[in-house]
Amino acid sequence: MPSGARRRASRPRRILRRAGTVIVALFTAVGLVATWNFFAGPPGVGHFRDAQSREQYLAAYDEAMALLPPTTSVHDVPTAHGMVRVYEWSSEENREATPLLLLPGRASGTPMWGENLPALLQERRVLAVDSLGDSGKSIQSAPFSSFDEQADPIAEVVRELAPEGVHLIGHSFGGAIAAAYARQHPESVVTLTLLEPVFTLSPPPGDLLFWTMVSSLPLLPAGVRETALEKVGGEETDSASLEEEPLSRMIAAASEGYRAALPQPSSLTDAELAQLTMPVYVAIASHSSLAGGESAAERAEQLAEPTVKTWPHTTHSLPMQAAGELEPELLEFFAEQDQW
Repeated sequence: MPSGARRRASRPRRILRRAGTVIVALFTAVGLVATWNFFAGPPGVGHFRDAQSREQYLAAYDEAMALLPPTTSVHDVPTAHGMVRVYEWSSEENREATPLLLLPGRASGTPMWGENLPALLQERRVLAVDSLGDSGKSIQSAPFSSFDEQADPIAEVVRELAPEGVHLIGHSFGGAIAAAYARQHPESVVTLTLLEPVFTLSPPPGDLLFWTMVSSLPLLPAGVRETALEKVGGEETDSASLEEEPLSRMIAAASEGYRAALPQPSSLTDAELAQLTMPVYVAIASHSSLAGGESAAERAEQLAEPTVKTWPHTTHSLPMQAAGELEPELLEFFAEQDQW
Protein backbone atom coordinates (compact mmCIF):
# COMPACT_ATOMS: atom_id res chain seq x y z
CA MET A 1 0.00 0.00 0.00
CA PRO A 2 1.43 3.44 -0.92
CA SER A 3 2.49 5.56 2.05
CA GLY A 4 -0.22 8.14 1.34
CA ALA A 5 -2.88 5.45 1.35
CA ARG A 6 -1.51 4.08 4.64
CA ARG A 7 -1.76 7.53 6.19
CA ARG A 8 -5.35 7.89 4.97
CA ALA A 9 -6.24 4.44 6.30
CA SER A 10 -4.69 5.04 9.73
CA ARG A 11 -6.33 8.42 10.26
CA PRO A 12 -9.89 7.10 10.81
CA ARG A 13 -8.66 4.60 13.40
CA ARG A 14 -6.79 7.35 15.28
CA ILE A 15 -9.95 9.43 15.25
CA LEU A 16 -11.99 6.45 16.47
CA ARG A 17 -9.68 6.07 19.46
CA ARG A 18 -9.91 9.79 20.25
CA ALA A 19 -13.55 10.51 19.44
CA GLY A 20 -15.17 7.11 19.88
CA THR A 21 -15.34 7.69 23.63
CA VAL A 22 -17.73 10.60 23.06
CA ILE A 23 -20.65 8.31 22.29
CA VAL A 24 -20.03 6.00 25.24
CA ALA A 25 -19.45 8.81 27.74
CA LEU A 26 -23.19 9.29 27.67
CA PHE A 27 -23.75 5.91 29.32
CA THR A 28 -20.83 5.49 31.70
CA ALA A 29 -22.00 7.07 34.94
CA VAL A 30 -25.74 6.43 35.11
CA GLY A 31 -27.74 3.38 36.06
CA LEU A 32 -30.33 1.54 33.99
CA VAL A 33 -33.30 3.58 35.22
CA ALA A 34 -31.42 6.86 34.84
CA THR A 35 -30.46 5.94 31.28
CA TRP A 36 -34.10 5.29 30.38
CA ASN A 37 -35.21 8.56 31.97
CA PHE A 38 -32.46 10.38 30.11
CA PHE A 39 -33.74 9.23 26.72
CA ALA A 40 -37.47 9.11 27.42
CA GLY A 41 -38.12 10.97 30.65
CA PRO A 42 -41.61 11.88 31.81
CA PRO A 43 -43.19 15.08 30.48
CA GLY A 44 -41.84 18.13 32.24
CA VAL A 45 -38.98 20.60 32.08
CA GLY A 46 -35.35 19.58 31.87
CA HIS A 47 -33.24 20.56 34.86
CA PHE A 48 -29.99 19.89 36.68
CA ARG A 49 -30.12 17.51 39.62
CA ASP A 50 -28.64 20.12 41.96
CA ALA A 51 -26.47 23.26 42.01
CA GLN A 52 -23.26 21.24 42.20
CA SER A 53 -24.18 19.23 39.11
CA ARG A 54 -24.93 22.44 37.23
CA GLU A 55 -21.61 24.01 38.22
CA GLN A 56 -19.68 20.88 37.28
CA TYR A 57 -21.39 20.68 33.90
CA LEU A 58 -20.94 24.39 33.08
CA ALA A 59 -17.24 24.22 33.91
CA ALA A 60 -16.82 21.33 31.46
CA TYR A 61 -19.04 23.07 28.89
CA ASP A 62 -17.00 26.28 29.03
CA GLU A 63 -13.78 24.30 28.69
CA ALA A 64 -15.13 22.53 25.61
CA MET A 65 -16.47 25.79 24.12
CA ALA A 66 -13.05 27.43 24.57
CA LEU A 67 -11.64 24.98 22.01
CA LEU A 68 -14.03 26.26 19.31
CA PRO A 69 -13.27 29.19 17.00
CA PRO A 70 -14.27 32.52 18.60
CA THR A 71 -17.92 33.34 17.96
CA THR A 72 -19.09 36.44 16.10
CA SER A 73 -22.29 36.74 18.12
CA VAL A 74 -24.22 34.95 20.86
CA HIS A 75 -28.02 35.08 20.72
CA ASP A 76 -30.57 34.18 23.38
CA VAL A 77 -33.79 33.76 21.42
CA PRO A 78 -37.03 33.79 23.47
CA THR A 79 -39.55 31.13 22.43
CA ALA A 80 -42.82 29.75 23.78
CA HIS A 81 -40.92 26.88 25.41
CA GLY A 82 -38.00 28.84 26.80
CA MET A 83 -34.86 30.71 25.86
CA VAL A 84 -32.71 29.15 23.11
CA ARG A 85 -28.97 29.79 23.09
CA VAL A 86 -27.60 30.21 19.55
CA TYR A 87 -23.95 30.79 18.67
CA GLU A 88 -23.08 32.53 15.42
CA TRP A 89 -19.97 32.57 13.25
CA SER A 90 -20.12 34.94 10.27
CA SER A 91 -18.03 37.30 8.18
CA GLU A 92 -18.55 39.91 5.48
CA GLU A 93 -17.58 37.32 2.89
CA ASN A 94 -20.14 34.65 3.83
CA ARG A 95 -22.97 36.67 5.34
CA GLU A 96 -24.99 36.76 2.11
CA ALA A 97 -24.94 33.00 1.55
CA THR A 98 -27.68 30.77 2.94
CA PRO A 99 -26.59 29.99 6.52
CA LEU A 100 -26.09 26.62 8.15
CA LEU A 101 -28.14 25.77 11.25
CA LEU A 102 -26.63 23.01 13.40
CA LEU A 103 -28.70 20.90 15.83
CA PRO A 104 -26.61 18.73 18.19
CA GLY A 105 -27.07 15.25 19.57
CA ARG A 106 -28.41 14.65 23.07
CA ALA A 107 -26.14 16.02 25.84
CA SER A 108 -23.64 17.27 23.26
CA GLY A 109 -24.65 20.92 22.70
CA THR A 110 -22.72 23.28 20.47
CA PRO A 111 -19.27 21.98 21.55
CA MET A 112 -19.83 18.75 19.62
CA TRP A 113 -19.21 20.63 16.35
CA GLY A 114 -15.65 21.62 17.27
CA GLU A 115 -14.04 19.34 14.69
CA ASN A 116 -16.34 20.54 11.90
CA LEU A 117 -16.67 24.28 12.46
CA PRO A 118 -13.30 25.53 11.12
CA ALA A 119 -14.01 24.29 7.59
CA LEU A 120 -17.72 25.16 7.58
CA LEU A 121 -17.39 28.75 8.74
CA GLN A 122 -14.78 29.54 6.11
CA GLU A 123 -17.54 29.44 3.49
CA ARG A 124 -20.81 29.84 5.38
CA ARG A 125 -22.46 31.78 8.13
CA VAL A 126 -23.02 29.18 10.84
CA LEU A 127 -25.66 29.16 13.57
CA ALA A 128 -25.37 26.46 16.26
CA VAL A 129 -28.14 25.72 18.76
CA ASP A 130 -28.07 24.27 22.25
CA SER A 131 -31.23 22.16 22.14
CA LEU A 132 -34.06 23.28 24.40
CA GLY A 133 -34.83 20.84 27.19
CA ASP A 134 -31.35 19.36 27.06
CA SER A 135 -28.12 20.22 28.83
CA GLY A 136 -26.44 23.33 27.46
CA LYS A 137 -27.17 27.00 27.91
CA SER A 138 -30.71 27.02 26.56
CA ILE A 139 -33.30 27.22 29.35
CA GLN A 140 -36.58 25.32 29.02
CA SER A 141 -39.63 26.90 30.70
CA ALA A 142 -42.52 24.84 29.32
CA PRO A 143 -42.79 21.10 28.55
CA PHE A 144 -43.18 19.62 25.08
CA SER A 145 -46.41 17.70 24.57
CA SER A 146 -45.01 15.68 21.64
CA PHE A 147 -41.72 15.09 19.89
CA ASP A 148 -42.80 17.11 16.85
CA GLU A 149 -43.38 20.11 19.11
CA GLN A 150 -39.61 20.34 19.56
CA ALA A 151 -39.59 21.88 16.08
CA ASP A 152 -41.42 24.97 17.37
CA PRO A 153 -38.41 26.64 19.04
CA ILE A 154 -36.35 25.98 15.92
CA ALA A 155 -39.01 27.76 13.87
CA GLU A 156 -38.72 30.79 16.16
CA VAL A 157 -34.93 30.76 15.87
CA VAL A 158 -35.14 30.64 12.07
CA ARG A 159 -37.67 33.48 11.96
CA GLU A 160 -35.42 35.59 14.18
CA LEU A 161 -31.97 34.86 12.73
CA ALA A 162 -32.42 33.35 9.23
CA PRO A 163 -35.84 34.30 7.87
CA GLU A 164 -34.90 33.48 4.26
CA GLY A 165 -34.11 29.87 5.11
CA VAL A 166 -31.27 27.58 6.14
CA HIS A 167 -29.28 24.52 5.30
CA LEU A 168 -30.38 22.44 8.30
CA ILE A 169 -27.95 19.91 9.82
CA GLY A 170 -28.73 17.57 12.71
CA HIS A 171 -26.83 14.79 14.45
CA SER A 172 -28.42 11.93 16.40
CA PHE A 173 -31.44 13.30 18.30
CA GLY A 174 -30.71 16.63 16.60
CA GLY A 175 -31.24 14.83 13.31
CA ALA A 176 -34.65 13.66 14.49
CA ILE A 177 -35.57 17.23 15.47
CA ALA A 178 -34.24 18.52 12.15
CA ALA A 179 -36.46 16.07 10.25
CA ALA A 180 -39.47 17.11 12.33
CA TYR A 181 -38.81 20.78 11.59
CA ALA A 182 -38.25 20.15 7.88
CA ARG A 183 -41.56 18.30 7.59
CA GLN A 184 -43.45 21.13 9.23
CA HIS A 185 -41.58 24.05 7.64
CA PRO A 186 -40.27 22.86 4.26
CA GLU A 187 -40.34 26.40 2.87
CA SER A 188 -37.52 27.37 5.27
CA VAL A 189 -35.24 24.40 4.60
CA VAL A 190 -33.08 24.68 1.48
CA THR A 191 -31.42 21.36 2.26
CA LEU A 192 -31.63 18.87 5.13
CA THR A 193 -28.58 16.97 6.39
CA LEU A 194 -29.11 14.03 8.75
CA LEU A 195 -25.98 12.65 10.42
CA GLU A 196 -26.75 9.33 12.14
CA PRO A 197 -30.34 10.44 12.93
CA VAL A 198 -31.68 8.21 15.72
CA PHE A 199 -35.12 6.59 15.27
CA THR A 200 -35.85 8.81 12.23
CA LEU A 201 -35.38 6.25 9.48
CA SER A 202 -35.18 3.02 11.47
CA PRO A 203 -35.14 1.94 15.12
CA PRO A 204 -31.69 1.47 16.69
CA PRO A 205 -30.43 -2.13 16.61
CA GLY A 206 -31.55 -4.09 19.65
CA ASP A 207 -28.09 -5.49 20.40
CA LEU A 208 -26.55 -2.01 20.44
CA LEU A 209 -29.22 -0.72 22.78
CA PHE A 210 -28.56 -3.74 25.00
CA TRP A 211 -24.85 -2.99 25.26
CA THR A 212 -25.49 0.68 26.00
CA MET A 213 -27.68 -0.39 28.90
CA VAL A 214 -25.07 -2.90 30.12
CA SER A 215 -22.34 -0.25 30.00
CA SER A 216 -24.41 2.00 32.26
CA LEU A 217 -25.09 -0.52 35.04
CA PRO A 218 -23.59 0.42 38.42
CA LEU A 219 -21.04 -1.81 40.20
CA LEU A 220 -20.18 -3.57 36.95
CA PRO A 221 -16.80 -5.40 36.84
CA ALA A 222 -14.27 -3.33 34.90
CA GLY A 223 -13.72 -6.02 32.28
CA VAL A 224 -17.42 -6.36 31.52
CA ARG A 225 -17.86 -2.59 31.31
CA GLU A 226 -14.92 -2.26 28.93
CA THR A 227 -16.40 -4.99 26.71
CA ALA A 228 -19.76 -3.19 26.67
CA LEU A 229 -18.13 0.14 25.83
CA GLU A 230 -16.19 -1.46 22.99
CA LYS A 231 -19.41 -2.93 21.56
CA VAL A 232 -21.04 0.50 21.59
CA GLY A 233 -18.05 2.56 20.50
CA GLY A 234 -16.83 0.15 17.85
CA GLU A 235 -13.23 0.39 19.05
CA GLU A 236 -11.02 -0.61 21.95
CA THR A 237 -11.83 1.69 24.84
CA ASP A 238 -9.89 2.66 27.96
CA SER A 239 -12.37 4.16 30.43
CA ALA A 240 -9.63 6.46 31.72
CA SER A 241 -9.52 8.07 28.28
CA LEU A 242 -12.95 9.57 28.95
CA GLU A 243 -11.17 12.08 31.14
CA GLU A 244 -8.79 13.16 28.40
CA GLU A 245 -11.28 14.98 26.16
CA PRO A 246 -13.17 18.09 27.36
CA LEU A 247 -16.14 17.09 25.21
CA SER A 248 -16.29 13.63 26.80
CA ARG A 249 -16.12 15.15 30.28
CA MET A 250 -18.93 17.56 29.36
CA ILE A 251 -21.17 14.76 28.09
CA ALA A 252 -20.43 12.64 31.14
CA ALA A 253 -21.32 15.58 33.41
CA ALA A 254 -24.58 16.04 31.50
CA SER A 255 -25.52 12.36 31.74
CA GLU A 256 -24.84 12.35 35.48
CA GLY A 257 -26.31 15.71 36.44
CA TYR A 258 -28.99 16.76 33.96
CA ARG A 259 -32.49 15.34 33.88
CA ALA A 260 -34.00 15.75 30.43
CA ALA A 261 -37.77 15.41 30.08
CA LEU A 262 -38.23 15.14 26.34
CA PRO A 263 -40.61 13.01 24.26
CA GLN A 264 -38.91 10.19 22.40
CA PRO A 265 -38.94 10.28 18.58
CA SER A 266 -40.36 7.49 16.47
CA SER A 267 -39.48 6.38 12.96
CA LEU A 268 -41.09 8.41 10.20
CA THR A 269 -44.02 6.83 8.41
CA ASP A 270 -43.91 6.61 4.63
CA ALA A 271 -46.29 9.58 4.47
CA GLU A 272 -44.04 11.62 6.75
CA LEU A 273 -40.98 10.63 4.75
CA ALA A 274 -42.74 11.92 1.61
CA GLN A 275 -43.08 15.34 3.27
CA LEU A 276 -39.31 15.80 3.08
CA THR A 277 -39.35 17.17 -0.45
CA MET A 278 -36.10 19.16 -0.22
CA PRO A 279 -32.68 17.67 -1.10
CA VAL A 280 -31.60 15.50 1.84
CA TYR A 281 -28.09 14.30 2.64
CA VAL A 282 -28.04 11.24 4.93
CA ALA A 283 -24.82 10.00 6.56
CA ILE A 284 -24.85 6.58 8.23
CA ALA A 285 -22.02 5.05 10.28
CA SER A 286 -20.39 1.86 9.06
CA HIS A 287 -20.13 0.42 12.60
CA SER A 288 -22.31 0.63 15.71
CA SER A 289 -24.90 2.78 13.96
CA LEU A 290 -27.64 3.98 16.29
CA ALA A 291 -29.45 5.36 13.25
CA GLY A 292 -30.27 1.85 12.04
CA GLY A 293 -27.32 1.10 9.77
CA GLU A 294 -28.10 -0.54 6.44
CA SER A 295 -31.87 -0.49 6.99
CA ALA A 296 -31.76 3.27 7.60
CA ALA A 297 -29.66 3.82 4.48
CA GLU A 298 -32.07 1.77 2.38
CA ARG A 299 -35.07 3.66 3.70
CA ALA A 300 -33.37 7.01 3.05
CA GLU A 301 -33.25 6.11 -0.63
CA GLN A 302 -37.06 6.52 -0.65
CA LEU A 303 -36.71 10.27 -0.10
CA ALA A 304 -37.64 12.60 -2.94
CA GLU A 305 -34.07 13.90 -3.48
CA PRO A 306 -31.69 11.72 -1.46
CA THR A 307 -27.93 11.65 -1.21
CA VAL A 308 -27.09 8.69 1.02
CA LYS A 309 -23.63 7.65 2.16
CA THR A 310 -22.37 5.08 4.62
CA TRP A 311 -19.14 6.53 6.00
CA PRO A 312 -16.35 3.98 6.51
CA HIS A 313 -14.50 3.71 9.83
CA THR A 314 -17.21 5.56 11.76
CA THR A 315 -19.62 4.92 14.63
CA HIS A 316 -22.47 7.07 15.94
CA SER A 317 -19.87 9.81 16.58
CA LEU A 318 -19.68 10.23 12.81
CA PRO A 319 -19.41 14.07 12.64
CA MET A 320 -16.23 13.99 14.74
CA GLN A 321 -14.79 10.86 13.17
CA ALA A 322 -15.33 11.99 9.56
CA ALA A 323 -14.09 15.54 10.22
CA GLY A 324 -11.84 16.80 7.45
CA GLU A 325 -13.66 14.78 4.79
CA LEU A 326 -17.29 15.41 5.72
CA GLU A 327 -17.24 19.22 5.50
CA PRO A 328 -16.02 19.58 1.87
CA GLU A 329 -18.65 17.08 0.77
CA LEU A 330 -21.41 18.96 2.60
CA LEU A 331 -20.25 22.37 1.37
CA GLU A 332 -20.36 21.09 -2.21
CA PHE A 333 -23.85 19.70 -1.59
CA PHE A 334 -25.04 23.08 -0.25
CA ALA A 335 -23.45 25.01 -3.13
CA GLU A 336 -25.10 22.81 -5.73
CA GLN A 337 -28.55 23.46 -4.27
CA ASP A 338 -27.94 27.19 -3.89
CA GLN A 339 -27.44 27.40 -7.65
CA TRP A 340 -31.06 26.45 -8.34
